[in-house]
Amino acid sequence: MQPRTSIVALIPLAVLFSPGAHALGQSAPPAKTVQAQADIIVHVADLPKSALSEFEIWNAPASPGGKMIGTPNSGGNLDPPPEDDPHVTLKVRVQPATPYRCWIHMLVGKPKGVSKANKVWVQFTNAVDKANKEILKPGTGDYLTVQGPEKEGWVWVGSDRLVSFKTGEVTVRVQAGMEGVGLDQIVLSPSKFLEHAPSENIVPKPR
Repeated sequence: MQPRTSIVALIPLAVLFSPGAHALGQSAPPAKTVQAQADIIVHVADLPKSALSEFEIWNAPASPGGKMIGTPNSGGNLDPPPEDDPHVTLKVRVQPATPYRCWIHMLVGKPKGVSKANKVWVQFTNAVDKANKEILKPGTGDYLTVQGPEKEGWVWVGSDRLVSFKTGEVTVRVQAGMEGVGLDQIVLSPSKFLEHAPSENIVPKPR
C-alpha cells in the first residue's frame, strides 16, 4: 500500500448585511461581517499520487485537469470498510457543528460479474452524531454510502445522509465500493448543494 498524503481545502467567504434604522432620524447600525458556510470542492487531478491507494489515474479530457481515478473491473467483489480496498484520502477544513452533504462526481462503469461499478464508501475523522459521539471513523465499519444508478456514464451522486463535525480539520477517505467505478470530483456542501446536486459537470474551485 502506498503512503497517504493529504491536502487542505480552505474556502473562506464573507457576507455583508446592514440592518435598517430603528426610527426616523437614527442612523443604521454599522454593517456586520458574518462567515458564510463554504462549499468544499476537491478535484482529484490536484491530489498527489501518494494520496491514492490502489486507485489508478486515468486520462479523462472532460474532467478537471484532464484526469480521474478509478479501478479496473474484473467482475469481482469489493468489501466495505474496515476492509482496506482501493481508496483516496485527503484533508479539508470544515465548519464545526454544521451539516454537510457529500457529493461524488462518479463515472458509473460497465457492469461485469457481481460489480455494477457504481458505488463508493466515505469516512471522516472528527465526524459526530447529534449526541456528539464520533461516527464514520476510518478503520471502522461505519461509513456513508454513495451509490449511483446502473446506467453507465457520469453522474453526481450524493451521500445517503448528512454529516457534521466537531473540529475544523478532517480527513476524508473515499473507498471504492465496486470494481470499475471512477470519480473526478469530491464536494462537501453545507449550503449550495446541501439538498440538490451540482448542475454542471465541473464545479469550479473558488479563486
